[in-house]
Amino acid sequence: MVTLKTDEDIELMRRSGCITAAVLSMLAENSHEGICLNDLDRLAETMIKKMGAVPAFKNYRGYPKTITVSINEQVVHGIPGKRKLKKGDLVSFDMGVFYKGHCSDAALSVIVGDNCNADDKKLLQVTKESLYKGIEQAVIGNRLGDVSHAVQKHAEAHGFSVVRDLVGHGIGREMHEDPQVPNYGRAGRGILLKKGMTLAIEPMVNAGKYGVLCLEDGWTIVTADGKKSAHFEHTVAITEKGPRILTLPEDASEEEEFPFLI
Repeated sequence: MVTLKTDEDIELMRRSGCITAAVLSMLAENSHEGICLNDLDRLAETMIKKMGAVPAFKNYRGYPKTITVSINEQVVHGIPGKRKLKKGDLVSFDMGVFYKGHCSDAALSVIVGDNCNADDKKLLQVTKESLYKGIEQAVIGNRLGDVSHAVQKHAEAHGFSVVRDLVGHGIGREMHEDPQVPNYGRAGRGILLKKGMTLAIEPMVNAGKYGVLCLEDGWTIVTADGKKSAHFEHTVAITEKGPRILTLPEDASEEEEFPFLI
């Protein structure tokens, strides 16, 4: 069942989202060659707690860490460990927090080092653009399929593929709520979008084909063909004024048209 949020709920989710945005920004800034993934996880957990929030991922369905870190062919849910980042790695961070009982969830991808591979840079750019194409469709009166179709259309127009085995989701007092938000689909189909719906929209876009596999750790999802993948995500509220991105940094102006500041 889809739960519609009150204005008060959305404001608390926005506060939660500011914390998530700040932590993601910190992770991106610290993604340098040689840093250990366990150290990034510890930095994230410490920062979350100092800001008065609780990690949403840690111990969720048995997940052992605060953040997920997925590298190169890893799509999502990579578990931080002793691995160190290398120059040229394509790294995707996914995380969320609870603040006063309200959850936010967001993700971004970065490339380690200054000399970015042109193909990797394009993959990141198109994935980020696909997210915003989906967000643009998150308006009252549209259908969920309009969001999904917009993501798929943009990614595939640039020769990439969207992962189909994993989806975005509703979010609020729980990290995963109804409805599921696929990154592919037909426009004009699916549930009607209404004021107060809050969605975690999260394109996972592969350089190759959309097939994925799960590793033996039971968490890490990788591309079946071994090609790289990128991931961007925002928590979004559907309002009378249009989509409101709740996981932007605290100082982001709401008048800006879908800024990507993290």
